[in-house]
Amino acid sequence: MYENLEEEFGKNVFTLTKMRERLPKDVYRELLRVMDEGGDLKIATANVIASAMKGWAIENGATHYSHWFQPLTGITAEKHDSFVSNPDERGRMITEFSGKELIKGEPDASSFPSGGLRATFEARGYTAWDMTSPAFLKESSCGTTLCIPTAFCSYTGEALDKKTPLLRSMEALSDQALRIVHLFGNTEAKKVTAMVGPEQEYFLVDEELYKKRQDLMFAGRTLFGAPAPKGQEMDDHYFGVIQERVGAFMKELNEELWKIGVTAKTEHNEVAPAQHELACIYETANMAADHNQLVMETMKRVAVHHHMRCLLNEKPYAGVNGSGKHNNWSMSTDNGVNLLDPGETPNENIQFLFVLSCIIKAVDIHADLLRQSASVPGNDYRLGGSEAPPAVLSVFLGEQLEDVVTQLVETGEATHAKKGGRLTTGVRTLPDLARDATDRNRTSPFAFTGNKFEFRMVGSSDSISGANTVLNSIVAEAFCDAADVLEKAAEEGNFETAVHDMIKENLSEHQRIIFNGDGYSGDWQQEAENRGLPNLRTMIEAADALTTEKAVKLFGRFGIFTENELMSRREIIYEIYAKTVNIEALTMIGMAGKQIIPAAVRYAGMLSDCVNSLSAAGADNSSEKEMLSEVTREISAMRKALKDLRDAEERARKIEDDEKRAFFYRDCVRSAMDALRGPADRLEMMVDSDIWPIPTYGELMFEV
Repeated sequence: MYENLEEEFGKNVFTLTKMRERLPKDVYRELLRVMDEGGDLKIATANVIASAMKGWAIENGATHYSHWFQPLTGITAEKHDSFVSNPDERGRMITEFSGKELIKGEPDASSFPSGGLRATFEARGYTAWDMTSPAFLKESSCGTTLCIPTAFCSYTGEALDKKTPLLRSMEALSDQALRIVHLFGNTEAKKVTAMVGPEQEYFLVDEELYKKRQDLMFAGRTLFGAPAPKGQEMDDHYFGVIQERVGAFMKELNEELWKIGVTAKTEHNEVAPAQHELACIYETANMAADHNQLVMETMKRVAVHHHMRCLLNEKPYAGVNGSGKHNNWSMSTDNGVNLLDPGETPNENIQFLFVLSCIIKAVDIHADLLRQSASVPGNDYRLGGSEAPPAVLSVFLGEQLEDVVTQLVETGEATHAKKGGRLTTGVRTLPDLARDATDRNRTSPFAFTGNKFEFRMVGSSDSISGANTVLNSIVAEAFCDAADVLEKAAEEGNFETAVHDMIKENLSEHQRIIFNGDGYSGDWQQEAENRGLPNLRTMIEAADALTTEKAVKLFGRFGIFTENELMSRREIIYEIYAKTVNIEALTMIGMAGKQIIPAAVRYAGMLSDCVNSLSAAGADNSSEKEMLSEVTREISAMRKALKDLRDAEERARKIEDDEKRAFFYRDCVRSAMDALRGPADRLEMMVDSDIWPIPTYGELMFEV
């Protein structure tokens, strides 16, 4: 462990402090100005910054630099260039890194998902330095590389990444939220920033067992597997003592993350065996998104050091808790005001209620977009599975706030508020505790938790950029509509009345989205339908939300997405979904045909020999005959299901239309996959464990 954590934290980050130490004052001031206000850096200034950055990187062992970006694959990308330039006349190595190289790169854009924005032969793309996210050093088997966070766009200017729309949405939110806070008297604020604290869930599995499971290697999740005798039903893994091997992994993970400035804060065992969680401290949405990508990448790399593999798929094991990431979101002004923190004065409280009402309105209007923002193939198995929020969007406010909302809707004013009170422990040596005014609700997709909203639908493998882009955008729209009315009312001297009326209007018209009950219950599914709330159960059902008239209008209004960019992302969703299921289906076909069926046939042969031997000896062989009959029946069922899956897979690949192909994979190929899994899992419970060809759930989840 570090001798001095404070000194080691951010050791490999080119922070503002390091910049201030290494840059001339005028250069440092111009950099801060551009970071705060936008605009272009002078090339002379960029050259000075690049030289200082290169010097710092080389001093710390770097030999290469890379523009680090986040294409629409959902993971990060990088191309390494060395600092080496042409040797001088004496043959000595010269290192160079110019301002131009810092600001702009030109990676090939043809092989990344573009949804039709770029043809294969149209290869040029650009990466542009995002100076709001600091450069850092990545230490790996490649050596030490200076990584420069960048946005990624096409030759014609369309965003081909996750970062660009997020940055656009943050600017839109800041602009519109400033109008609101200024109206409420905070005229000193110059910026409002979306703040995010993500929680990352993941599974660990022994490396040798992982290598024996083609489904884990190719699909990231198990496609076959009977339940283990013990799963999570004893509730003994959650917050349990961390095993030594896992603890060693967590220790190294923390150290690696702290070095690159990631504020890894909380670690614990999660609900399922071999499942764990890491939470980070709040930071700007942009930094949080960058850092969450680094968290996932570092988890995978460090796990290998401990002869394990990290699984980030949302549902690696059937029948046990899946993995997500809770996206804790709030807004703060640059003079320290959290817009979601109830205040102590009437003015602060009326501002809080107003902001709250705007968010409720935004979530109700764009519930489909929020659901879409949490769409990855694995999340289809998690959402609504009584382990994560349902696919229906609703807002949890808690008992106290719901009571306030009810009063405002029914009477137009809130004359009282429920208090938390105290929790009496009944033990003389323990203190009584102050009780919060509201409970938590783990079944809610979008829950208010005191001074923030927790968006719980995001999948474990997914980038949080999409969810926060949507959150920022829809709230910016609600603020903009409100500010248009309130600014006019303020000019006419009717501001307080207008605020009061708008709070009541927002809450009255959008009260249907508020739900404090059990999101897992069947009654809620029916109630949600009665309320007219959308229930988009799968990733591809939600894809159309991107290109509705209201979505195109929303994103176009604030310059976050063009209609073409939205259309392209919808096409990419169909493409990713179809390719994912295609890989899973082919993996199942291979495992079934080359591993499971041959093993079952071999076992059936052993049983047949046993039946014949007993018969020859004149002994009773009825039990063995019954066992043989059961095994051969499941083998026959599996062979038929395997043929059906092959046929469905072949039909799917012949469908040319991306949308139709994606839906065929969902409706036909996945059904055929389920049909194949059934007899295979039953055979696992029959076949001799010495013959069964792949590690079982019991081994995968308990041998870590």
